[in-house]
Amino acid sequence: MSSEPGERPLFSVLSGRPSAEELAALTAVVAAKLAARQRAAAAQEAAGPARSAWLDRAALTRAPLRPGPGAWRRSGRPA
Repeated sequence: MSSEPGERPLFSVLSGRPSAEELAALTAVVAAKLAARQRAAAAQEAAGPARSAWLDRAALTRAPLRPGPGAWRRSGRPA
């Protein structure tokens, strides 16, 4: 592997003697993981800031009341 002076390699082999195919497979896996992480970060950035659960208006609505025995008791309890 050749690299520019002062540039750190992506990874290095500390022990063993991997074949060229094994190094290529490792490089592909690391590159795919990095690309997926970058896509996730870009998608999160495009979505904008995360919304707080406190702003969720749907959470403020309650289930409709059901008439019948014990309805008055159920009316005061969360669904």
